[in-house]
Amino acid sequence: MRALLSVWDKTGLVELARGLHELGWELVASGGTATALADAGLPVTAVEDVTGSPEMLGGRVKTLHPAIHGGILADRSKPAHLADLEAQGIAPVDLVVCNLYPFRSRPSIEMIDVGGPTMVRAAAKNHGSVGVLVDPADYAPLLDELRGEGRLSDGTRLRLARAAFAHTAAYDAAIVGWFDEGATDLPPTVHLALERAGDLRYGENPHQEAARYRVTGAPSFWDEVVQHGGMALSYLNLVDADAAWQLVHDLGSPAPAAVIVKHANPCGVALADEVTAAYDRAFECDPMSAFGGIVALNRPVDEDLAAEMVANPKADVVIAPSWSEGALALFGAKRKNTRLLSAPPRPLDRLHLRPVADGWLVQQPYRVGAEREGWRVVSTARPSDEQWTDLELAWRVCAHVTSNAIVLAANGMAVGIGAGQQNRVDPGELAVRKAAGRAKGGACASDAFFPFRDGLDMVAAAGVAAVVEPGGSMRDDEVIAAADEHGIALVFTGERQFRH
Repeated sequence: MRALLSVWDKTGLVELARGLHELGWELVASGGTATALADAGLPVTAVEDVTGSPEMLGGRVKTLHPAIHGGILADRSKPAHLADLEAQGIAPVDLVVCNLYPFRSRPSIEMIDVGGPTMVRAAAKNHGSVGVLVDPADYAPLLDELRGEGRLSDGTRLRLARAAFAHTAAYDAAIVGWFDEGATDLPPTVHLALERAGDLRYGENPHQEAARYRVTGAPSFWDEVVQHGGMALSYLNLVDADAAWQLVHDLGSPAPAAVIVKHANPCGVALADEVTAAYDRAFECDPMSAFGGIVALNRPVDEDLAAEMVANPKADVVIAPSWSEGALALFGAKRKNTRLLSAPPRPLDRLHLRPVADGWLVQQPYRVGAEREGWRVVSTARPSDEQWTDLELAWRVCAHVTSNAIVLAANGMAVGIGAGQQNRVDPGELAVRKAAGRAKGGACASDAFFPFRDGLDMVAAAGVAAVVEPGGSMRDDEVIAAADEHGIALVFTGERQFRH
């Protein structure tokens, strides 16, 4: 039996090769792999001794030769293939061990592997006769099977072949992604190669299986998130925690901030001079919805804040930059099922993808732009400094609320949020009802223009003093006139921010 070894990552290489040698296998290796095996005292035949041709072009060409690929690709069930090998004096290869240049760690032309993927794909194609190893984690199980059974089963060779094609597919996807870096337009093709990073407790519902995936070979933001306590995370825990963590960092303020999210929509958002006050104010926005919600904080959680949180109805998840030991101990004693997460800042998405029947929709992610830059005051009244602050807060929160959306804010906190309605009046009614009189003198944001003046009349009746909306309706003049009638400052952003 003959094994061909050519690896960049030499983890476990010597142990594998020694195990194969002890089982009577012949070892053939290229370049640095051959050197590593020889240095370990193992008998090894260099690839150039098999091909009769030296490595050339700085190592770009070494295994691309019929003496190598004939031995890999020969189908042992076909007499004509065996006859060709005999006529050309080519020995069959029974196992290929190969992993590729680490392209993601050092993207460049020289890190684009050619010979490696060719060998891997050849062995995987011919998995009826040949085993292929691309992951050091498979080395020990393969040796165990060879020692116990004397051969690899059909099922093992099939499993390894699938892993090999996944390996080369992810490699090519990484290269295409590198070519697309810096492009401002949507790419002509999108290549996703994902690996399962961890199982989730369940999906959107308990009867649905779910897992978290990441780009193959690339670190994920969620890999850096540490869970300190609580039950295992579910699919919706991650969806809502991701939404909350993004919003708390999108508020655009250096002040302590707190966000509470329920079913991917914020139900509480606030800024304050210190984080416990920010949490209290966020919870005050909508205490009923906050029950079982996800809390995100842009400051560490200390014991005082933890005591305040466990005194309120429970949160399912709390995510923050870090936790004190006292805070963790308090949650462990009082709220042991709450998932406690610490996380770094969330990176920006490059693309947003959504499945549709037999395909995907792809768009650039929405970015909340620089506030007030390019905005127009279209009313007679102008916002005060305090109202400008509330307008910016309401607008930023509104970008994270499912459309149609209305957000009311006053004194640095959201006081009423209406989400996910089919017309523009209903979310206003919801927001006004939840504000319960707290919107007086504050601000309102609408994610799209008011098509009629009725939406503006409604928030005016709640005492709102300033409104921000995109503008662009055929009835903008009527809405502006209504603002002037009520003495409201009306600001147009020129940009809609629907979220579905």
